[in-house]
Amino acid sequence: MLSYVGKRLLQAVPLLVGVSIIGFALMHLAPGGPLAVYTLNPTITSQDIERIRVIFGLDQPVHIQYLKWATGMFTGNWGYTFFGGRPVFVVIVERLPATLLLMGSALSLAVLLGVTVGLIGAVRRYSIFDYLATTGALVALSFPTFWFGLMAIFIFAVQLGWLPSGGMYELGAEGNVVDLLRHLILPALVLALVITATYSRYARSAFLEVLHQDFMRTARAKGLRPRERLFRHAIPNALKPLIALLGTDLPALFSGALVTESIFGWPGMGRLFVDALTMKEYPILMGLMMFTAFFVIIGNLLADVLIALLDPRVRLS
Repeated sequence: MLSYVGKRLLQAVPLLVGVSIIGFALMHLAPGGPLAVYTLNPTITSQDIERIRVIFGLDQPVHIQYLKWATGMFTGNWGYTFFGGRPVFVVIVERLPATLLLMGSALSLAVLLGVTVGLIGAVRRYSIFDYLATTGALVALSFPTFWFGLMAIFIFAVQLGWLPSGGMYELGAEGNVVDLLRHLILPALVLALVITATYSRYARSAFLEVLHQDFMRTARAKGLRPRERLFRHAIPNALKPLIALLGTDLPALFSGALVTESIFGWPGMGRLFVDALTMKEYPILMGLMMFTAFFVIIGNLLADVLIALLDPRVRLS
């Protein structure tokens, strides 16, 4: 398995290089280019623009600029922000824990609820619960994430006053775990809602397929109890496509976190991306793009490893 992981990581290098080339080109082709934040300022003269261009090395050929940026990116020097001159890597790492907390909470809740609802819907197919779960999933998938976020704020924060409307802590309560959990509930539930609907549909289909396999009939003929058949045979086999789906769903989860963090003022990477896009902070946008690409590659690798651990027939070679 270690050799397989090593090969996959080596195969990820050309992919990351390709992503970096495309992202670097898009940043240069964007209106105003990397210096848009300065060229759109009427108080800055052309001499100032030229001096800034020399400072950031933008007076050099594009391929030289890319090689310098890529060398720094792959060696830990991700450049500096336009505003404040802070290291891009430090700015992203500061926001990483908040995003991991939100995404981890939402994903755990979505997988737990989605698999449970899908399993019950498959075991009790065409029951009232199955129809309600299907209808609820379709409704959840039909509305955008920002609408659910605004409705959650209006109902639970404005009308009922049960939960805070945004932020990560109350002013002066930094480090208070209870206050953190109160601020986490709404964004985690909103982010998990659409994911739960998706996973419940996939889980229902996967369980229906597994429950009608020959080995399930053999297990029943051997006298295994229904609970034993579910936990020993049905669930491990039905989880394999869901794990594969989880590895490919990380970009969608990050985009959902982007919207959710913006609505609730959650100080994570998603809100950092929106702020950087608004301020035209191209170094931060490039850093976030590469960080997300690496995150997706690692997620797919972990999904393959987990599938191999669940299914002894799968050989990682």
